[in-house]
Amino acid sequence: MKYQVGDEIIVLLSNEEGSVVEIMNDKMVMIEVRGVKFPAYMDQIDFPYFMRFTSKKLFPEKKADPKIYIDQIPKEKPQPNQIKVADGVWLSFIPKFSLDDFNDEVVELFKIHLVNQTKLAYQFTYTQQFLGNTSFELTSNIEAFHDFYLHDIPFETVNDTPTFSFDFSLTLPDKKKAPHFETLLKLKPKQVFQKVEEMKENNTPAISYQLFTLYPDRAAEAYFELNVLAAKGYKVYDASKVLEHLEPARSLVDLHIDKLSDHWKHMSNFEILTMQLDAFNKWYDLSVAHRQPSLVVIHGVGTGKLRDEIHDILKIKREVKTFINQYNPRFGYGATEIFFQY
Repeated sequence: MKYQVGDEIIVLLSNEEGSVVEIMNDKMVMIEVRGVKFPAYMDQIDFPYFMRFTSKKLFPEKKADPKIYIDQIPKEKPQPNQIKVADGVWLSFIPKFSLDDFNDEVVELFKIHLVNQTKLAYQFTYTQQFLGNTSFELTSNIEAFHDFYLHDIPFETVNDTPTFSFDFSLTLPDKKKAPHFETLLKLKPKQVFQKVEEMKENNTPAISYQLFTLYPDRAAEAYFELNVLAAKGYKVYDASKVLEHLEPARSLVDLHIDKLSDHWKHMSNFEILTMQLDAFNKWYDLSVAHRQPSLVVIHGVGTGKLRDEIHDILKIKREVKTFINQYNPRFGYGATEIFFQY
């Protein structure tokens, strides 16, 4: 191996000096330049002293003239402004390769970085889960046009359908911007394997997914002149008595399609799933409005499509403290119990 951790290096493209902080594989290393860590191929860097001793001088050095005249002072060349282009916020997966028993190059783990290519700084809460179980949590800040190392995940855990959820808010609050923004990334094993092969073919250092392009604006609040609406015959309720006009909530909801419709036999799978999710959202919202401590949702076993869709929704809901899908004598594994926090 040409380089070792701690070696001083120079980036050939920019002539910036730095050091090696990690050996990723036989082709790539993680380097640190001016406090910023990023991966680099070994043919893109070199030892600084090697360049110093091998660079030839075209002209012999002249003896320094002790006198300096005003017309000998070189004029400073204007430096072009370095323009940073906003390109959204990304989640980047940098693979670390190793050799297996057959001397083939395989991915050992992914190093996960949050990359902020916008002009705004954010506070974020990050949660990473495998099969619905939380594996890693973090709350921190990321500055504009910076990246933030989160953690590593072993490559084999991609088979456990990992999810990566974020709740962003502005470090400097803006009345015109949303108070927070939630987003979720769910990796599918087949797609990840394809992207690793594409990464090798294209000689790129990482796999990246865009979380969002622009931080959203605050949603406009609808304003109605209540007296005018009442004069036109609309019913106007006192907001302090809103719960009196809500449909009662349920502590147990059965989403089997035969419980929701009598005409389901001629419906497509998509129509059935849509009706089930609409019913789930309705009873979920009512549970939150009535501030229920918990809710049991019966989704059945089947192919697991309805269960997975419901779990994906629950992962990004702020009022959900936790949820479990474990064996129950009444429902088997066909029900999920949701616990709320207010």
